[in-house]
Amino acid sequence: MWYPVMLKMRDKRCLVAGGGPVAERKTAGLLDAGADVSVVGPRLTAKLREWAASGAIRAAERSVEASDLDGAEFVFAATDRPEVNRWIAAEAGARGIPVNLADDGENGDFLTPAVVRRGDLVLAVSASGAGPALSARIAKELGDRYGPEYAHVLNVLRALRKEIKANVSDSRERKRLLGAAVCDEAIERWLRIARGEEEADSAGLLRILERIANGIGNG
Repeated sequence: MWYPVMLKMRDKRCLVAGGGPVAERKTAGLLDAGADVSVVGPRLTAKLREWAASGAIRAAERSVEASDLDGAEFVFAATDRPEVNRWIAAEAGARGIPVNLADDGENGDFLTPAVVRRGDLVLAVSASGAGPALSARIAKELGDRYGPEYAHVLNVLRALRKEIKANVSDSRERKRLLGAAVCDEAIERWLRIARGEEEADSAGLLRILERIANGIGNG
């Protein structure tokens, strides 16, 4: 069984072994998370070369060597040769470095789920290595359901949480308001604000929420 967790990857030194589309996808996700990425592979995609040229990553267009793991905190074995990936996993294991195997996830130390990002809202789906295509399908469905406007909903919720903590001293009332902030009526209101159909500052958001919460209580 796998234990799901969100990792803070900013500035973590990560080695991506491989230079094809899979390595590119792994690298893209790591860059989104602010990781310090090195990519090593005999042939790099155009996008990987572009990132290297811009300084976004370090890259070497050659076969992976044991010394490439020096200083790495996470390793992603994403070559198109299973025997090379297994060798990389063995090298990482000997050094105590967590490794992800792109072609054999169940035998790695961690899995990378299919991810949908909407600002600070992160939706992750995993089939525990059994069916990555299913994970991708479900992630697409979630992406269709929760569009880009949900990034703004998270901004609203963060502003509300700060306003509630500053102005509501009773813990039960804080809990009641925070629960009401994600009810259907509230989410629809935050989406209207996200679409620019109405405006509200932090204090105004709290007043809206109090009316919604009181309506729930009276219902």
